[in-house]
Amino acid sequence: MEALVIHAPGDLRIEDVPTPQMGPQQLLVRVRCGGICGSDLHYYQHGGFGTVRIQQPMILGHEVAGVIESVGGDVTGFSVGQRAAITPSRPCGLCRYCQQGLQNHCLDMQYYGSAMRMPHVQGAFRQQIVVNPAQVHLLADGVSDAEGALAEPLSVALHAVRRAGPLVGKNVLVTGSGPIGALLVIAARRAGATHITVTDVAEAPLRTALKVGADETLNVGQDAQALARYEADKGFFDVLFEASGNERALAGAFAVLRPRGVIVQVGLGGGPMNLPVNTIVAKEFDLRGAFRFHEEFATAVALLNKRLVDVKPLISATLPYRDASRAFALAADRSRAMKVVLDFD
Repeated sequence: MEALVIHAPGDLRIEDVPTPQMGPQQLLVRVRCGGICGSDLHYYQHGGFGTVRIQQPMILGHEVAGVIESVGGDVTGFSVGQRAAITPSRPCGLCRYCQQGLQNHCLDMQYYGSAMRMPHVQGAFRQQIVVNPAQVHLLADGVSDAEGALAEPLSVALHAVRRAGPLVGKNVLVTGSGPIGALLVIAARRAGATHITVTDVAEAPLRTALKVGADETLNVGQDAQALARYEADKGFFDVLFEASGNERALAGAFAVLRPRGVIVQVGLGGGPMNLPVNTIVAKEFDLRGAFRFHEEFATAVALLNKRLVDVKPLISATLPYRDASRAFALAADRSRAMKVVLDFD
């Protein structure tokens, strides 16, 4: 089969790779669609992010959906021809964090398309992949493969919303309107937020935020003081979801966050951040991280299957995987694309 293999920044190749042997407790899935994620872009453009760097050839990709081609003899509940979204998260289930229900902090995590460990975990941008039954979440007939591929980033947003605590009746600020920021709008609205403001430095992603339900968007690139009117009486927003990974976006939102507001840091920056700790203390902020997901993947697929969320406005284009270089270039252009999907079918 063919796969998209990254060797170095800008060096993405279509290569023939063997399909792993399927065991009696596994399934073989033909990948149909794969969404290009921000981490895929970092590997493609920079060879990694933070301290994580490609040290050996690695198949990219972790946002995929496909169709079951073969079912192991010991597997029940699945049949050939069923369509499914595939979670890329494969925790060990045995370490102390898995045993505590914190699978996203697994000490032996195998996460598709990740260079965080050696050898690297090969990704899912390939024509076929062998998976465990726990990774397979069936898609309803009306849900497209491209929508199914977005179950993974939707899960990230759902986990972040869970980390924030109750949102019913809350005023929410989302800084950064990339795919995760837009999905945070969707997830926060489903959780009961009554007012959602989104900021970014570009107009195109802000337009998408409005399409998925934001009440208001502010271009802080054009107007650095766009949030100033929310500073009165120590702030207006109850919860901040910081999705840009930008230090200025995070610290700049402190003035509009109410005392005892909750800050959920979702975006990953390129390095350490300097924060005004005195403000965190004086306004008694709760600063929380949100990393990946676990049980939220099943929730994401259920929401898609029941048409309780609509992720279609995020899908900017679908291109053949053999045209990967053009697809990655488009995905990197925020003025033209929100989420680019690769077609492997």
